[in-house]
Amino acid sequence: MTAAQEILDYYARPAAMTSAGAHAPRLDDLPRDVASLVRVVQGVLLHQHWAKAYGVELSDERRNESHLRPVDRMLDRLLAHSDEPLSVARPLDARLVGTCRNIAVLLVALLRAKGVPARARCGFGGYFAPGDFVDHWVCEHWDAAASRWVLVDAQIDDVQAAALKPDFDVLDVPRDRFVVAGDAWARCRAGEADPSRFGFLDMRGLWFIAGNVVRDLAALNHMEMLPWDDWGAIVGPDEPLRDDQLALFDRLAAVTRSPDASFAELRSLYEGDERLRVPQTVFNVVLNRQDTL
Repeated sequence: MTAAQEILDYYARPAAMTSAGAHAPRLDDLPRDVASLVRVVQGVLLHQHWAKAYGVELSDERRNESHLRPVDRMLDRLLAHSDEPLSVARPLDARLVGTCRNIAVLLVALLRAKGVPARARCGFGGYFAPGDFVDHWVCEHWDAAASRWVLVDAQIDDVQAAALKPDFDVLDVPRDRFVVAGDAWARCRAGEADPSRFGFLDMRGLWFIAGNVVRDLAALNHMEMLPWDDWGAIVGPDEPLRDDQLALFDRLAAVTRSPDASFAELRSLYEGDERLRVPQTVFNVVLNRQDTL
């Protein structure tokens, strides 16, 4: 097996966060093409922060669905709302509530179930607020016909497209519109971008970008965590970064920017450094509690 095929095989396999578990048979009848699977995802998930645009007022209980990490548990909750086949679009009150992370990870799971190499990417979207790059997750899948990885933003359905008016194909997002965390870090360190333009709400800057670099590294190692999960090397809000931390994030940015070219190092860095590897317990910043995985 060639190194390239080994990488594709790695990302074609369901893993801890992307296995459908007991629900795997429900994925068998779904289509294999990306556009159809995007529509499936859009028909079963409702983005927490966009709910009002759909005329939905969420209860605290419904909002808490966004804290579900593994796809099998996401499907547990979704199917408790409605036991219809996944190909059937749910009414809004029967959809699973999540964020861009849940949306991206579910699409990754569906693609992997079809044997399509796919991975969730953590970074920043440049199409939500003028001049800003907003904390965001998308799916990256291997297009065998074109021999390249393609970014797909399954979150942008007709309602959001009407509001955002993206000037690109959301099934093939340009690399300068969604910027993976490592690219954001490298640009800011080189003085080519302003760190204060990267983040979410009032949480911005190098410290925030550094956290996303760690989350992207974890996702590339089959551990797609919540955007607010905190562990190990992730730094706190506005925390000044020491020289050794800057050097570490420089290295992580380099390997995550080009994950295939640096695949062996990407895997060994993650597995060999307990600051980077997702532990059994992480801190959920939003709920202010320790969560056991």
